[in-house]
Amino acid sequence: MEANGSSRCNGNGNGYYAAGATAAGELAPHVAMLVTPGMGHLIPLAELAKRLASRHGLTSTLLTFASTASATQRAFLASLPPAVASRALPPVDLSDLPAGSAIETRMSEECARSVPALTAVLADLRRTTRLVAFVADLFGADAFDAARAAGVRRRCLFFPTNLHVLTLMLHLPDLDVAQPGEFRDLPEPLRLPGCVPVPGPDVLMPLQDKSDPCYRWMVHHGAKYRDADAVLVNSFDAVEPGPAAVLRRPEPGRPAVFPVGPLIQSVHSKGGGAAECLEWLDRQPARSVVFVSFGSGGALPSEEMRELALGLEQSGQRFLWVVRSPSDGGAVNDNYYDAESKRDPFAYLPDGFVDRTRGVGMLVPSWAPQIRVLAHAATGGFLTHCGWNSVLESLAHGVPMVAWPLYAEQRQNAVMLAEGVGAAVRVPEAKGRAKIAAAVREVMEGVGRGAEVRRKVAELQKAAADGLRDGGNAAAALAEVVGTWMRGEDQGDE
Repeated sequence: MEANGSSRCNGNGNGYYAAGATAAGELAPHVAMLVTPGMGHLIPLAELAKRLASRHGLTSTLLTFASTASATQRAFLASLPPAVASRALPPVDLSDLPAGSAIETRMSEECARSVPALTAVLADLRRTTRLVAFVADLFGADAFDAARAAGVRRRCLFFPTNLHVLTLMLHLPDLDVAQPGEFRDLPEPLRLPGCVPVPGPDVLMPLQDKSDPCYRWMVHHGAKYRDADAVLVNSFDAVEPGPAAVLRRPEPGRPAVFPVGPLIQSVHSKGGGAAECLEWLDRQPARSVVFVSFGSGGALPSEEMRELALGLEQSGQRFLWVVRSPSDGGAVNDNYYDAESKRDPFAYLPDGFVDRTRGVGMLVPSWAPQIRVLAHAATGGFLTHCGWNSVLESLAHGVPMVAWPLYAEQRQNAVMLAEGVGAAVRVPEAKGRAKIAAAVREVMEGVGRGAEVRRKVAELQKAAADGLRDGGNAAAALAEVVGTWMRGEDQGDE
């Protein structure tokens, strides 16, 4: 994939749409999907594209931004089946943005400035494929303007996080008027229809400073979401029963909402260190290891990194820890665009820690095959940043969680998981080693709240699998969306 707007051809050399030809020689229905930056956005959209192909015979083109044309992303796109093509939008100039601009601001600006190029790409796809719909993810709502200009009849939003966050975004334009102060200063938790009450400091991080341009962008997106014909959400009813029930009811002026998750990778086995850590897991007793990872973009300050190490040691539990260099001098999401540690992460661990824990712990720098680790019989718990992809992967494999949120919507997710559905134990805000050790033991040994957390996660694992089967809630929701796309095609162009 090149950054000049060229496409990657899957299958044979006849173009990315050739794989979608039917037996009668017709082109299969095609969907264009805009992926705003981050592997956490790309992966679930790619899984949606794969499911559309396998269940409904649709082909797709994933449209990506030049800012994320990393080796990791290129390898991932090259691994997709022939029915899922990719195409890069040309780069846009973001040099005028202030240094230190929020990631959400950069993503939103990149999308808005790409609308002219995207309009041309979608017009081209209309000429060369049987384009029935356009799907943008949560920071790409401005792209609906491009789809409308290109004459794409069906325009949908894909929301890669959950129904709680979607509810907040849909109410945000009104909240912006009704709550003149900062969310972090609210005297009472924020209460939204069907949702778990969220304390002000735990509300979505991009909303925590109303003077930051990022906040205004989020309000803009919340209003723009109502331009969508439908919203596809990477969640499922059992993990969020309250907002699922509310959003299932039609509301004037709000698009229909369809929970179609969990959309997670089934296999991800490539990468350095994969074989070694999996072989280590093979030697451990069943459900005895806590997996510690802060996602593809997270990093800890050095003091918290030290307390985590000593807390794991004090817990007495076996652990597999994906270690990254600390975030000192930057932000906890410093690795968002590049998951590799910038320095030797092991140099920041406490003196003697590696030797003292050699028999019970394994340290992996930067990356581990998370899906395979969570699916392994030896894995009994997951200390996680509560990124939604990681949450869904944990639930799909029946692994209870220790919640340690960092940025984005993760603090809000932690509230929902710990105080709402009961699938996690949250590490207290003051993250000393003793409190970390206690939270890990609670989940791993099933003591205190840990027993109920383990029971609830097993229940949610079954519900997630049932929903994806033919006739299940998620499968039926996706089939209903595809049906509207096909009816839209029958009605002709706008």
